[in-house]
Amino acid sequence: MTTSHMNGHVTESDGGGSGGGESNQEEPQQWHREMAVDCPGDLGARTLPVRRSAQLERIRQHQEDLRRRREEEGRNRQELDLNASIRLKKLSQNPKVGIDNPTFDPIEASGCLVLKSNGKHFLEELLMSLKQVQHCLSDTQSQEDVELVLQLVQKTDFQKAFNIHNAVAQHMNRPSPPFPHTDRAQGLAQEVQSMVHNSQHKEGLELNTLLSSPHVQAVLLAHDCVAEQEMQLEPLTPDDHCETLTQWGGETVKIVCIEKARDIPLGATVRNDMDSVIISRIVKGGAAERSGLLHEGDEVLEINGVEIRGKDVNEVFDILADMHGNLTFILIPSPQTKPPPIKETVVHVKAHFDYDPSDDPYVPCRELGLCFQKGDILHIISQDDPNWWQAYRDGDEDNQPLAGLVPGKSFQQQREAMKQTIEEDKEPEKSGKLWCAKKNKKKRKKLLYNSKQNDDYDNEEILTYEEMALYHQPANRKRPIALIGPPNCGQNELRQRLLSSEPDRFGGAVPHTTRNRRDVEVSGRDYHFVSRQAFDMDATAGKFIESGEFEKNLYGTSTDSVRQLINTGKICLLCLHTQSLRILRNSDLKPYIIFIAPPSQERLRALLAKESKNPKPEELRDIIEKAREMEQNFGHLFDAAIVNTDQDKAYQELLRLINKLDTEPQWVPSSWLR
Repeated sequence: MTTSHMNGHVTESDGGGSGGGESNQEEPQQWHREMAVDCPGDLGARTLPVRRSAQLERIRQHQEDLRRRREEEGRNRQELDLNASIRLKKLSQNPKVGIDNPTFDPIEASGCLVLKSNGKHFLEELLMSLKQVQHCLSDTQSQEDVELVLQLVQKTDFQKAFNIHNAVAQHMNRPSPPFPHTDRAQGLAQEVQSMVHNSQHKEGLELNTLLSSPHVQAVLLAHDCVAEQEMQLEPLTPDDHCETLTQWGGETVKIVCIEKARDIPLGATVRNDMDSVIISRIVKGGAAERSGLLHEGDEVLEINGVEIRGKDVNEVFDILADMHGNLTFILIPSPQTKPPPIKETVVHVKAHFDYDPSDDPYVPCRELGLCFQKGDILHIISQDDPNWWQAYRDGDEDNQPLAGLVPGKSFQQQREAMKQTIEEDKEPEKSGKLWCAKKNKKKRKKLLYNSKQNDDYDNEEILTYEEMALYHQPANRKRPIALIGPPNCGQNELRQRLLSSEPDRFGGAVPHTTRNRRDVEVSGRDYHFVSRQAFDMDATAGKFIESGEFEKNLYGTSTDSVRQLINTGKICLLCLHTQSLRILRNSDLKPYIIFIAPPSQERLRALLAKESKNPKPEELRDIIEKAREMEQNFGHLFDAAIVNTDQDKAYQELLRLINKLDTEPQWVPSSWLR
């Protein structure tokens, strides 16, 4: 068991399965602590399983305690007058009334009564005994009671039911078949045959003939097959589990045996419900989940002979900390019936937000919470609890024996929507500070974008998870590389260096423009020269990744131009604005987006000084702040990031990322592959 702190509160109407993620949490009536349990210890030091008779004895004791409790409650409500019973008076006056019936022989070891005679003879003796008892009783009421029993015994249905009971009882008390001494009877028979083969005695010849007969050989073969199965030693493994149901006092009690290795946690959380200890969650990857014998809602009565009812979850943690090996649970099954488990498909998602369970007051079990950062790949293996999924972080499967808890998509969206609502309510207080913000008058290009697909969509979308799939780019269809970053961070220089160093491998898409062609320019090589009307029609149709106006002429990069370059086998290099990423990702080009981030302010000043630039301190701060905003608003779209502290190192890292696309499959949105 791995945790000792429980978090998340649920109300009385909550079943406890989803922790504190419920909506009705305004007035918590009870604080439930959900604890993850584990059994550390040496694998070789296994405790012996509790004998079944001892288990049943403890179950009887538990049921006896319940019966006594009910009797005490009944006496508090109504006190019975035992002296008012005529039959009790008669028995107290003459306690020896009745006769001994030698038909029954109590067998304490088996816990049942075995009949000495056959069923028909027993019924005759029972009728005679009842008639004798009836004559010995003096009061009329007792005689009438015995008469009712006589009528019942004489009924055909009762006699048939009794015969069935008698047959079952005799079968259950038969001795078990003997354990085989060997599973190689055929080999022994062959050894005996070789010994008597040259014998001159008549008995030896007859024995050799008998052992050689096909019928005896078949019997010996069947014996060896059965004996081999009976004598096979089954090692105790985590998959060696068993379950037994038994009835006692009108309740169904379940006895579960689970073998838990030291390196495999049990994988279950428990919570208190009054004085009961309830299993609240089964965690994927643990021994409990692999066995399939423990279920949410089961009440734990005992573990390895130690009574659990009435104990706090912290006490349960301390008890189980010293237990390992073979664990025997005595449980009251959950009253809620669940449909048979369906083999869940693992869903791979990319996280679009940072999550730290230590800062989340709603996580039902903080120690099982899975910490992740924006951009991490999560493997969701269970969505049984819609509020809290169970997941592994990509690359940590070997170091993470148990699945961790992460917020479900709907639950996370509800929380973020509530946060945004609270922040919007506070905005009027701060809105005056924005009136004096400086407007950038240095823009020379007016970008044309569809607001529904870009800025407004980015601001209103609540980012949670994006379903992903592995994709290995074909050798003849390379993914375009999009370099993103604030001005003066070196993305244009890195692109130009790649184009110059390997022109046969890298290329740039031919842009469209509405300006007139110059004498030295070739249409289709330098630009695609089109009319303004044609340009506007293509822009309206969403064919441009990005477009803008410069000196009264329109320029744009179309998806068709990128596709044409890809069809030649080259890698298309793009330097784009962040607003263009939506259009590029919604196309069929499957881009690989790399964010070029600035270094520290002093290092950025030194890099720009090499290019004969002398920016002001506020300009450097603007670049760094712009990079922070880009990462915050669009970081979930980035596949990789490079901090440009040195042009040569950044170039080598960029080249390494591009080369990796040829050798390793990459995670891409699953919608791209549908």
